[in-house]
Amino acid sequence: MTNNHVTVLEIDSKALEHNLNYFKKKLNASTKILAVVKAFGYGSDGVLVGDFLKDKVDYFGVAYAQEGIALREAGIENPILVLHPQIVNFNDIIDYKLEPTLYNFKTLEAFLQLADERLLMNYPVHLNFNTGLNRLGFWHSDLELIIAKLKESKHVKVESIFSHLAASEDLEEKEFSINQINNFAYIVKQIYETLGYEPFLHMLNTSGVINYSKAQFDMVRVGIGLYGFGNDDAETAQLKNTHNLYSVISQIHLIEPGETVGYNRAFVAKAPTKTATVPIGHADGIPRSLGNKKGYVLVGGQKAPIIGNVCMDMMMIDVTKIDCKEGDQVIVFNSQQMIEDMAYASETIPYETLTAISSRVKKMLK
Repeated sequence: MTNNHVTVLEIDSKALEHNLNYFKKKLNASTKILAVVKAFGYGSDGVLVGDFLKDKVDYFGVAYAQEGIALREAGIENPILVLHPQIVNFNDIIDYKLEPTLYNFKTLEAFLQLADERLLMNYPVHLNFNTGLNRLGFWHSDLELIIAKLKESKHVKVESIFSHLAASEDLEEKEFSINQINNFAYIVKQIYETLGYEPFLHMLNTSGVINYSKAQFDMVRVGIGLYGFGNDDAETAQLKNTHNLYSVISQIHLIEPGETVGYNRAFVAKAPTKTATVPIGHADGIPRSLGNKKGYVLVGGQKAPIIGNVCMDMMMIDVTKIDCKEGDQVIVFNSQQMIEDMAYASETIPYETLTAISSRVKKMLK
């Protein structure tokens, strides 16, 4: 079905390339780059982003199998690491030549059994070790049993070993991060001494590249940085915004003093007020909490506060002092500052603001 939603997210390809090149300059020439395109490319479109970047990066990273399948069905042939695979999807992962992360004995044993049944040979898998994030991953104490199980099978080959920093953006946690890096290096040393071959290594995310580039190992995983945020004001200033969210004015109302706007009559006009209704709401990723003048959009280059409660499919804005008409463009955000303002006003971070953009919003790469 054609998506004719007039609310559109434009993905800036030049900004994407600029951001990628910015991180490349921080890396050794031999260091591989994994572009993280999970969560619909951080709220944009993982397939569009992947297709644009496929000749510019070494790997793609997705959270779940279906995201990787979408890339394959779009003709993207790069290696794709599935960061959080589920056992129920292992057959699909193999069918689409995706590369699973194995993060506990349940996933390891299930994949080894399936690889044996399907007579795979040296199928690439990745081992995730927990060094302090305490989210996913084997423990260093699991090493002996992991190696024993891997040596029993010729059906899989460990392509990489990786871990994830817990607080790479917070320099007050530098000691903790360095301990994580050292723990990872210790784990790798044990594996290299006993496995019989040397998988490649990766640990750094966007903030890790910025703050701990000496620990780049063989590959880095760049996510939020690709989309214009460095988790640091100075770094973000060097990046370019990739997400530009636009809508239009559907209708204009002239509200008399005492009249109300929206559900629960949350806005009460104290003076003659001109309001505009915009076809984007909390089902599209605009938090309900941005109503009642906590958030704003731009109309004709001027700030228009969001008034009343944000509806599921619409929101109302105050355009009393703005010369505008029905059909005019509304900029929901088109800069890092606007995205950060929206995140701050809704008490969250840019990650959530971006990834909240609904799949029903039309996406375009420009």
